[in-house]
Formats: sequence, C-alpha cells, structure tokens
Amino acid sequence: MKTHAKATTATERFVDRLFLCAAAFPLFLLLALVLGLSMAKPAKADEIVCSGTNLLTELAAENPAALEEVRRQAAETPNGSGLLWRVEKEGVAPSYLFGTMHMSDPRVVTLPRDAREAFDGAERVVIETTDILDQSKMAAAMFKRPDLMMFTGKETLGDHLDEAEREAVADALKARGIPFASVKKMKPWMLISLVALPVCEIERKEAGMPILDLKLAEDAQNAGKELLGLETAVEQLDAMASLPMDMHVRGLVETLALGDGLNDVMETMVSLYAEGETGMFWPLIRVAIPEQQGASGDYAAFDRAMVKARNGTMAERARPILNEGNAFIAVGALHLPGEEGLIELLRADGYTVEGVR
Repeated sequence: MKTHAKATTATERFVDRLFLCAAAFPLFLLLALVLGLSMAKPAKADEIVCSGTNLLTELAAENPAALEEVRRQAAETPNGSGLLWRVEKEGVAPSYLFGTMHMSDPRVVTLPRDAREAFDGAERVVIETTDILDQSKMAAAMFKRPDLMMFTGKETLGDHLDEAEREAVADALKARGIPFASVKKMKPWMLISLVALPVCEIERKEAGMPILDLKLAEDAQNAGKELLGLETAVEQLDAMASLPMDMHVRGLVETLALGDGLNDVMETMVSLYAEGETGMFWPLIRVAIPEQQGASGDYAAFDRAMVKARNGTMAERARPILNEGNAFIAVGALHLPGEEGLIELLRADGYTVEGVR
C-alpha cells in the first residue's frame, strides 16, 4: 500500500483533518459510551478546557480566495443554513427536524431557545438510535457481529500497512500507551474510534457530561415523552464497515499523524455547528479535492455510505412518525442539507419543510 501524501496548504490541512473527524463521528456516538474510553483523569466540568483553534481563521489568512469559494458553494447548497426545521402536512400537527452534533461541548448540548421550545412541546422524541441508552445492549449489538470490528482468521491490520506505515502506526500508538500487538486484530475504523477523541471530550465523559443525542434522549424519558429511534446500532456499524478497507487504513494513518491537530478540527466543526452552517462541510472538501491525490473517491464513498444511504432509511422510517404529528426528530446535522438531504427527501414526500433558524 502506498503512503498517503501529506497536505501542504491551509485548505488541504483543514479538509484532511475535517474529513477524518467527520468520518469518525458516528463511531464516537456508538463506541465512546460502550468502550468506556478513559485516557484522561476525571475532571470537574467547569475545569475542562479544549485547546483547539478555528482553522477557518488560518484559511482566511492564507487563502482568502479559497474560503470565499467555499462560502459561495455553501450558499448554493440547498438547506445549507439552519439547524431547526418545521415539518408540516395538512391535517397533522407540526413536527420539527433538528440537526445534532455527537459531542458534549456546552455550545452543542445547550439547545437554542426555539429548539428547546419545540422539544418541550413535542409528544415524542426521535434520535438516530435508542441503542445508546443501554450500554449492555450496545455491547451485545456490537459483539453480535464481531466481523464488523475485528479481523477474523489469520488476517491482521499489519497486512494492510506497508513497512513505513506500520512503523508510524506502531510509534503513534506506543506514544498513547497502546502496544501495536494488542490491537492488530482490530479493524482500522474501530481503532480510529479509540484514539481520535480529543482529551477534552474524554474528560467531559469522565465528568458525566453526555453528548447531545444522549442528553435529548434522557430529557425525553424524564419528561415522559415517547422515545423512538430511526436506526439500530448494527445498521450504523454496517454502514461504516461497508467503506473500502484501504480508505479506513488511510484514515487511521492520517488520524494518528494528526496528533493535537484533531483539537483544531473539533473546534472548527463546533464553531460551524453553533452558527448553523451545515452546508459548509462538502464545499470545503470540493475546493481542496483538485490538489489531493485520490481524495475524491474517499469523500464520495463516505458521502454515499454514511450520509445519502442513511438519509433514505431515515426518511422512510420518519414518515409514519411525522404522520402522527408533534414529533421532535434529532439526527446528525450532516444529514439535513443537500439535494439528497433529509429536508429535500421529506419535501418530495409531500411535507412542507421550512427553516426556523
């Protein structure tokens, strides 16, 4: 396997980091809670500080033309701005569609006033998967399909790395206190989920701070609302495992090489999320693709498997819930924008969907 070329411009650095981070988000949701990640000592919630900086500031200084092109494309992305959307159909009480981020950052878990009002008024709350509420159920679902997480037979991770990559991965894992031999049977995406979570997110977990999706589910249960899910844990694991192995391997090598740079990715994405700029993600990638070897195939595969295919499933399973009315449906914000996003799919089904903010 050939070593993946390093990015050199601000745009390339940003997109490489952003893509790796985004690809891992569904894993954070499923695995951070189940595996009990504890690479940092517990801290008090008010003492937890993230060290990342917004990479868009760097991009604006080094390549303002590229940033302007990103913003232009984002402006042309259907439904690319806003997190809360009202879904209506004649004869049915309105429901709401809300874009989440699978993080515990206070800027994420604190709902805007209009979203909180929509949540409080809903009779039922829907999240991506209710499996996250029961760690034993999550563990059972994951171990039901060990092939999704582990190499079977004689195959190991080392079989998919060339000599230089294996050495780099082993050194990076050793620096994190993880011997390569102890994880060589793990699939690359599984290993990414173990090493890519920023320290501040781990500290928040240790302090008992839930990610947004889990908090919404717990709040719904505490308020006596009906709680539903659109997917199962196994379905989400299947989607990630369906991506090409060489893509996963590149993701692992690059994730380990990022080091503290992942903190910058997290800060950038949280900042964009807080501003409701859901349409910025793919334009950032498209602007950088011409200067990256083979990157477009990876991004297209990720978009198909982890976004568009799941959008169709979510829309299909959301219909009967929307037809009952008065629901608050919360899914990852990346599923909302675009011509094949959830908003457009619901409009094609005859619903009126309008942005609230």
